[in-house]
Amino acid sequence: MNARQCKHNSRNMKRSGDSEGEKRRKRRRLLQELGDQKIPFLGPSDRGYQQLWDSSYTGLVLRRSCSLPTELHDRVQAALLTLRRKGCLLRDLVRVRDRDVFTAVSRALLGEPGHTYRYLDTRLFAIPWHSEDSEVKGQNCCDPDLRAACKALWELNTFFCSDVSKSKEGDTLTQCAKVGEVEAKQSEEGDTESKHSEDSKNSEGGDSGSRQSEEGDTESKHSEEWDIESKHSEEGCSGSKQEGEWETESKHSSEEGETSQVIPAEAGVAAGSEHSEGKCPSWAPKGVSGTQTEPVGLKAQEKPVVQLKHSLSDYHIEDKEEQASGQGCSQPSPQQVFSGSVKFNVTLLNYMDPASMSQLKEEPYYGMGKMAVGWHHDENLITHSPVAVYSYSCHDNKGESSEGGSGEKTCWRIGLKVAWDIHTPGLMLPLESGDCYYMRDDLNSTHQHCVLAGDTARFSSTHRVAECSSGTLTYIQSRCQEALSNLHTDPETGSHTLLALRPSTLQHCEEIHNEVEFEWLRQYWFQGQRYARFCSWWTRPMEQLEKDWRLMETMTMLFLAKVEEEGQAGEGRREMAETLLSALTDRHQQRQTWRDRCHSSLAQTLPPEEAPVDRPFWGVDDPSMPLPFDLADIINRVESLLWRM
Repeated sequence: MNARQCKHNSRNMKRSGDSEGEKRRKRRRLLQELGDQKIPFLGPSDRGYQQLWDSSYTGLVLRRSCSLPTELHDRVQAALLTLRRKGCLLRDLVRVRDRDVFTAVSRALLGEPGHTYRYLDTRLFAIPWHSEDSEVKGQNCCDPDLRAACKALWELNTFFCSDVSKSKEGDTLTQCAKVGEVEAKQSEEGDTESKHSEDSKNSEGGDSGSRQSEEGDTESKHSEEWDIESKHSEEGCSGSKQEGEWETESKHSSEEGETSQVIPAEAGVAAGSEHSEGKCPSWAPKGVSGTQTEPVGLKAQEKPVVQLKHSLSDYHIEDKEEQASGQGCSQPSPQQVFSGSVKFNVTLLNYMDPASMSQLKEEPYYGMGKMAVGWHHDENLITHSPVAVYSYSCHDNKGESSEGGSGEKTCWRIGLKVAWDIHTPGLMLPLESGDCYYMRDDLNSTHQHCVLAGDTARFSSTHRVAECSSGTLTYIQSRCQEALSNLHTDPETGSHTLLALRPSTLQHCEEIHNEVEFEWLRQYWFQGQRYARFCSWWTRPMEQLEKDWRLMETMTMLFLAKVEEEGQAGEGRREMAETLLSALTDRHQQRQTWRDRCHSSLAQTLPPEEAPVDRPFWGVDDPSMPLPFDLADIINRVESLLWRM
């Protein structure tokens, strides 16, 4: 990399940092102006709920538990409990703003063999669901119980694939049958007010004056949330401190993620249910625990909220731009748009028990209650592809269902809002155990959703059409073959030579070298031995990837030798040296980052079988490796060579 390029990159980085800082300052000012005002939201017991759903949340479809086969429920719920009992659901150590954080939820990825899913600088490697096809191939990588559990989730996936694309307006209307009766009564009384959960507002701290006086508190509850939205916060960051390792500013909400302590009286809507003749639970108005206050109408709050609309509209545009950039791929690839029949290729399983969490945060904009998961879009998906979610609430590992309990129990709920829109009221959707919901069309990209905590533990199986153009084993194996095609091995002596010395070819090979090491090998070993403990599917493929990577280390050694060879033509040699320097500098920096992560204080808290492994790593005198692990001396040699040219 020449001096001009370095200066250009430096200016871009500074400009990007300044822009990000300015956006944060604007968000803080806007949210301080919002203060204690809450944006309205509607629940099933509110007048206008169905109309709001039909007009502003058309991609949302609810599948009540009674509409799924009982046998499927039994198999899926038993499978989820089996996966947890066997230790397959684990908290991830993810990267948020250059800091490591544990996810609040425990999770695992199941899916098509060889598929991965990437979020927050973390690549999850799918446990293959054992479809009938894979059983024919004799892939016995798991014990029989785990194999049966994986197959049950594949059956659920198959059901979703065929069901999600069907017209489901009837389900929505069935879900709101009782609500229609409520609306009729409210209409007779001339009630035109919408629900705004004052009980949740009161639970946020009582004295609103004291809250406004503390600017730092406002930022921790509000500005960071908006910042997360603009970045499309990803799955799973904890909202509680991990032994002082991170502060409130780095608390990202995310998919099955941000946490706080559950208090039933503050959760907004009680979980009492009535059963229709078809035994489908539907929702009628319920009194909430705690002090009742008069609902706040839309017009009462509209004025201060409207004043922010113009200022926030610019961020709505930025939000869409940043979404397109995503972080699901190790290499940039053209954006794919969903079309045709649905085929979910992975499911991200999540488990969370609110009772085990020391802190849960209040939903800050609408007063919906305690959040188990902050506002977010689901990431790394084919554009406009649907998402299907199965929700299972239980009391304990025995799978005792939460249905039929006390009417004062708080159920799990989904909150939805139009992204960066403070005019449209939010929507709150209660979930009974076994309920499913679909986000279809462009709902996931134009809206955001959060998960509001109930009183019981909850599993969710979130089925996705993941964007895997650079996230499958087949893909990275083909990339290895591309790089190794430039390496010739003498069949008699075993010596190696490079076939082509064009800078573009050498650069391509070095990029693949870095991709294999940092997007696959180190990602895999950072998650310790946890995959091999219960599923051996990835063991041999990763061993082969490491062998290919070692050959790429040899290719880099040969590249270095050519650069340092005095007989090379001047201009071509300089271009080769700049290409090599760029690749080595990137590699050296990334190795140091991964080494630091493996030895961080958070990583040290994990048990040995889950602790990160700093691999590949080798000592200075390792004769099997062609180059040292620490590349600082080699980088200095190449820089000195460039200075002499």
